[in-house]
Amino acid sequence: MKTATTIDEVIAILDTIISTSEKNQDPLGYFAVLYRKVTLKVKEGIAKGFFDDNPRMERFDVVFANRYIEAYMAYQNKEAITHSWERAFALSKKYWPIVLQHLLIGMNAHINLDLGITAAQISKGKPIEDLKDDFDKINTILSSLVNEVQQDLAAIWPTLKKLLQWSKKADDFLIDFSMNLARDGAWKFATTLAGKDPATIDTLIQERDHKVADKAKIITNPGMIARLILGIIRIGERGSVAVKIDKLKN
Repeated sequence: MKTATTIDEVIAILDTIISTSEKNQDPLGYFAVLYRKVTLKVKEGIAKGFFDDNPRMERFDVVFANRYIEAYMAYQNKEAITHSWERAFALSKKYWPIVLQHLLIGMNAHINLDLGITAAQISKGKPIEDLKDDFDKINTILSSLVNEVQQDLAAIWPTLKKLLQWSKKADDFLIDFSMNLARDGAWKFATTLAGKDPATIDTLIQERDHKVADKAKIITNPGMIARLILGIIRIGERGSVAVKIDKLKN
């Protein structure tokens, strides 16, 4: 497996990760399925001229995706990766995390660390403010997938649909966690990196990585009562890992 140079190559690599995960009953496939859906939405947006600078956003998408792809490949080869991705991938070795936790911890690493780095890299040599509108449009695409993801999770754990109907606030759960943090935290991080020398950038990324990895504790250790509820959900989730991946795909 190699890194991507086009969006189509990103999708092909994600397909490989997904199929490998299905074969190996590997929960890492959950996030790959979600990410594939995001990538398809971005590709569709570029084709329709959704962004201010569509060629730039294809480069953005590829650079962004490669941070995940490179981390995944390095993890498979037992090579060093960021603490944020280490936390995310390590969760796949445990039985009790539910599908939603696997998705959120992947989003934590990719959005709260990788997104800002990508924005700064794409804007190198140009005012980063020129990217802001398209950066926000990426968040719009992520938001559009929330209801779809919730329906996928409801197919795995049917009781979730009743909870979503009971509490309107539940519809905002994924949005609050990912999109708001992406818009605020990731953009602020990107502007902090912009224009800095390489040594300073490396230091800032390391500092940010530790903070993002620490934030993953909210997902992995949410407290005794939350763990009890999540445990009940986990027992109620239907099917093997491969079956769950297939439901997320469809």
